[in-house]
Amino acid sequence: MTEAISADGIRKRYGDVQAVDGVSLSVASGEFYGILGPNGAGKTTTLEILEGIREPDEGRVELLGLSPWPRNSALLPRIGVQFQASAFFVKLTARETIRTFASFYGVGPKRADAMLERVGLTDSAGVQTEKMSGGQAQRLSIACAIVHDPELLFLDEPTTGLDPQARRNLWDLLRDINAEGRTVVLTTHYLDEAEVLCDRVSVMDHGKVLKTGTPAALVREIDDTVRVSVESGQLGPGRAHELFAAAGAEITGLEDDGATLSLSTRLPAPVLSVLAEQNALRGLEVRGATLEDVFLQLTGREYRA
Repeated sequence: MTEAISADGIRKRYGDVQAVDGVSLSVASGEFYGILGPNGAGKTTTLEILEGIREPDEGRVELLGLSPWPRNSALLPRIGVQFQASAFFVKLTARETIRTFASFYGVGPKRADAMLERVGLTDSAGVQTEKMSGGQAQRLSIACAIVHDPELLFLDEPTTGLDPQARRNLWDLLRDINAEGRTVVLTTHYLDEAEVLCDRVSVMDHGKVLKTGTPAALVREIDDTVRVSVESGQLGPGRAHELFAAAGAEITGLEDDGATLSLSTRLPAPVLSVLAEQNALRGLEVRGATLEDVFLQLTGREYRA
């Protein structure tokens, strides 16, 4: 497949901070590609370099076979960008806003109005942008990014701050956009979002790409345990340890927080057998590794503001 994006060894420093440190990646045409990482990992700076908004200190970038820096006017009609924080003209309605953005690309009002319908904002066309909900504003932002029918779309944490229903609705929209043949590059720290939407992901931290692959392949690579949990009160932690040891179950972690008794094991069969024998299966959940486990294994568990 042809490459929509090719980046090799890009770096960007701000004073003493190495924001991007030798990032290399390639995105195929038509691919839905995710860039994951904790706060401060370098995701947004990497995206801005790919978009041609920032100049890299080192490295090479090509979008659709062209260099995005210095600012390449030939690329502007072919790419769409939705920023992490969107700011619209105050007092303009959704219809006026999308028509204004469309005019920048020589796109007429008919297509602009059709784009409002495309993202489910027809009923909100007359609402001023500052009065729109978070989900409506994000949909309008995406509509503005694709009103000129770009080949390549960049989305920087598009669902941050949205409620679960708004997030799911936006996922459906993004799937449809990608299904039309557009290449989509998404940054997010929602691991379920990446797992559902992305063909491949790169996990970043401290300005570096740590791992790249399909979500399923990355999950298969880690030698992780199965998580088993039941409601508390059915089996005490001490007694549970004794019974699991007698059954030959290898428990790598067990805790009871008063609501849930949770344990980790690589041998779930004897654990489940013990729980069944003790009639302690109420609230049973069994979960294998997920992309979140991959993320935490690569980037650590410490909180970052």
